[in-house]
Amino acid sequence: MTHSNPLTPSLTPLSYKDAGVDIDAGDTLVERIKPLAKKTLREGVLAGIGGFGALFEVPKRYREPVLVSGTDGVGTKLKLAFEWGMHNTVGIDLVAMSVNDVLVQGAEPLFFLDYFACGKLDVDTATAVVGGIALGCEESGCALIGGETAEMPGMYPPGEYDLAGFAVGVVEKSRILTGTDVQSGDVVLGLASSGVHSNGFSLVRKCIERAGDALPATLDGKPFRQAIMEPTRLYVKSVLAALAQHPIKALAHITGGGLLENIPRVLPEGLSAHLQKGSWPQSELFSWLQQTARIDDTEMNRTFNNGIGMVVILDAAHALDCARTLRAHGETVYTIGHIVPRDTSGLSASAQVRID
Repeated sequence: MTHSNPLTPSLTPLSYKDAGVDIDAGDTLVERIKPLAKKTLREGVLAGIGGFGALFEVPKRYREPVLVSGTDGVGTKLKLAFEWGMHNTVGIDLVAMSVNDVLVQGAEPLFFLDYFACGKLDVDTATAVVGGIALGCEESGCALIGGETAEMPGMYPPGEYDLAGFAVGVVEKSRILTGTDVQSGDVVLGLASSGVHSNGFSLVRKCIERAGDALPATLDGKPFRQAIMEPTRLYVKSVLAALAQHPIKALAHITGGGLLENIPRVLPEGLSAHLQKGSWPQSELFSWLQQTARIDDTEMNRTFNNGIGMVVILDAAHALDCARTLRAHGETVYTIGHIVPRDTSGLSASAQVRID
């Protein structure tokens, strides 16, 4: 009996490209990315895109530098990006979710790295996504210093991809924001969000599905899809300016869990935030989501940011001046409440935010 040799010349050679991975497409993407990343360069970058590792030197102006890191993705907002072919803003979401988190420790974002994974690399789509990442970094004063593009046949359906990333920032040890000095009587300022940002999209998609053909043409003066996909607001430059001028005690990035779950993360034991209902407007977008989902105010404020993307807590004596600074740097600012002693009567033991 004879056995065929698997290496006989009669068999066609297989390349990596035959297996579904196009190295040339990856090289093309890297060349397209390089000028985008170059726009984000800042002090401290020693080596970036193209190497095995990215090098960054902490700026010498910091005497006791503490590094702060944050990582996140974009979530199911990507499903709408695939369906609607809107790929140029989800990269901004990716950056914002991490740099805004780093910011709440009082840190200046230094650099960002991304991970883009797909089944088959579409260079134009990937360039649009990374273009958004670069823009988000540029607007945050944060260097896009490296990343990874992974083409994995069979792992993702055609036309789909996944995104993840992380940011590293720095803060003087003496200026780390912990919230431990927050006290009763402090004022809570709310900075307006740009829309849904990047949380709650599983419910957003259900609302779109429920509405069917009855979707509104516009929301808040924007075409419906644009209003839904509006990228997460980047608060870095405005809040860093306010931190440099005012004694801010705590910041809270309003992400998954909304106002009700995120504000307590920066409050000491024994204190609560009392927010005044109606002290900030509900946009057409959030009104449509609430009506379509048929959810009450509590569920609305623990699912979405509901119009407030960042919370600032500071002494009442400094609140007005701080609000002026933030407005001068482009933020829409509302005084939405104040800090009070925690009263657990009639509330669950964990309740630290009341909106009425």
